[in-house]
Amino acid sequence: MKPIQLVLNVLWLVFCGFWMALGYMLAGAICCLLIVTFPFGVASFRIAAYVLWPFGRTTVEKPSAGLGSLLLNVIWFLVAGWWLALGHILTSIPLFVSIIGIPFGWANLKMIPLSLFPLGREIVDSDRPFATR
Repeated sequence: MKPIQLVLNVLWLVFCGFWMALGYMLAGAICCLLIVTFPFGVASFRIAAYVLWPFGRTTVEKPSAGLGSLLLNVIWFLVAGWWLALGHILTSIPLFVSIIGIPFGWANLKMIPLSLFPLGREIVDSDRPFATR
């Protein structure tokens, strides 16, 4: 990890990463209560880890994702996705108000597509966006 990414991640964690990760963990815990929504819980916990420490990582589409991911994403959007996207928007507003927070506000808005449709996506290092784990 580059030193600038470390600094950005620490600042991100303090200003908004911790709170957004709590939101994802709450959504994941609720989804894990029922067996049917367990895949949503796993996805939510995966995104919570990404939201805690996002700089130096990115998301890519899984080549193996198919119709099942699409259908589950529709359900996710209706149940939890739009709430989490709203959390990103509300978190980015005070960041945009401060000059130093503008890059973090943009980073927060860039996470909205992932919060709306998380299934069929994979989190990878930015240095190797096409590598498979």
